[in-house]
Amino acid sequence: MEQIRLHVADLVHLLPELSLVATAIILSLLDLVLPNRLSRSIIGWLTLVGIAISAIFVVLQLNPEEAIGLLNNSYRVDDFSNLLKLFTLLGTGFVVLMSLGFIKEEAIPHVGEYYYFYLPAALGAMIMSSSGDLITLYVGLELLSITSYLLVAMKKKDNKSNEGAFKYLVMGGISSAIILYGMSFLYGMVGSSNLSQIGAALPSLVTAYEPLLYVAFFMLLAGFGFKIAAAPFHSWAPDVYQGAPTPVTAFLAVVSKGAGFAILFRVFYVLFGFSSFENSSFQSDVFLAISVMAAIAMVTGNFIALKQTNMKRLLAYSGIANAGYLLVPIGTYFSGTHYANFSEFIFYLIAYLFMNIGAFAVLMIIEQAEGHTEAKGFGGLYYRAPITAVAMVLIVLSLAGIPLSGGFFGKLYIILGTMQTQHYWLGGLMIATSVVSFYYYFGIVRQMFMRSDYEPAEIKVSIPLGITVWLCALISVALGVVPHLMLKGIEAIFTLTKDFLIM
Repeated sequence: MEQIRLHVADLVHLLPELSLVATAIILSLLDLVLPNRLSRSIIGWLTLVGIAISAIFVVLQLNPEEAIGLLNNSYRVDDFSNLLKLFTLLGTGFVVLMSLGFIKEEAIPHVGEYYYFYLPAALGAMIMSSSGDLITLYVGLELLSITSYLLVAMKKKDNKSNEGAFKYLVMGGISSAIILYGMSFLYGMVGSSNLSQIGAALPSLVTAYEPLLYVAFFMLLAGFGFKIAAAPFHSWAPDVYQGAPTPVTAFLAVVSKGAGFAILFRVFYVLFGFSSFENSSFQSDVFLAISVMAAIAMVTGNFIALKQTNMKRLLAYSGIANAGYLLVPIGTYFSGTHYANFSEFIFYLIAYLFMNIGAFAVLMIIEQAEGHTEAKGFGGLYYRAPITAVAMVLIVLSLAGIPLSGGFFGKLYIILGTMQTQHYWLGGLMIATSVVSFYYYFGIVRQMFMRSDYEPAEIKVSIPLGITVWLCALISVALGVVPHLMLKGIEAIFTLTKDFLIM
């Protein structure tokens, strides 16, 4: 039997991950030796340094001549994973930056732990992005999940935080078990945990094991549906988002969701997309089921968001709707004319990062001033902090998908892709639900500009929050003004045959 080894020379390909591990270890030791009287903000800044170093190593690995497969393709270093790793590190970096000056010891007793816990969480997301094996995938998934449970529970004295963390732990454990059970069926049928080997073997097993294949697929879909908070597996999200510290909520809404989409995209296309399932409707059923879940998420998220008064819950349901939008390019299966669904997917995911991080940053400014996260806190924001209100308008325009914004072109590219693959019903539903979202998104603008009965609480914008808000607002606009530059950049880096076909 051939031995599978990781050589010392292979470690150079793991420098992004190893740098996060080293930074987390150093910062945990530093937190132990620093006197209690000293501020733990230094740990936050050093966390940002570790994230920046990891991102530099990822950039240096972009666009190699050929993809790198470690441990018999159990771990892939390709541009699919590299782009998702940059997404993870960028999102985590923004969350840590927002936290500086916002996190107080009165609310979170262990501030040092709060900062460096983001490093193993980001590491888990990066492992998921590079996974070419069910075992590697599950290790990354659990590393991200367990760290996320701890981050949600950081506000130990807050009952809502404790309730949200408990719900997240229980339901997250159940979803992980469902994913593991679905994986066990695949391993039992094929005798391998390697994704490429499973994908190559499945077509020959359809005749004998078709019912079990459906069971395995739907278990994986349900488990991953929980991780990305897509309806009907979304019920945990509003309570967890509301209870968690606001930067942690932003991390769950952006980074954790992005990691779930990364592995869902790779797993479902490698297992069910590239092989030819002749004389069977199994393959078409797989992608139809994903499209149906996308439709349910879009309808559920947008319509329930209409009656929300708490901004965290509103953004939770907005995230559920956006999970539906991001599922659309995955559900629109490759055809002879449509190989751009990854580009559509990653473009909208990038736009989603900036518009959501920006929205949460403005919410944190309001929370500091008002002491709550209710939508009424935005009342009269234009008269109290006009510059911040203008930035929020730009972010809302992108969230709603108004022309000349990143959100608009992200949705437009996905809709054009659905039309190209003749999924007209899905494109039409995406347009209709986007129109519904105008009501609650522009309700925020109405609060900022048209309310006269607000309480004039003083608005103070810290430098980290101000930088985050305006960077997100300006990049959201830039993605709408010159979207082709981002799209061409993605297509220049990512190659389907090199970076995704791991048969």
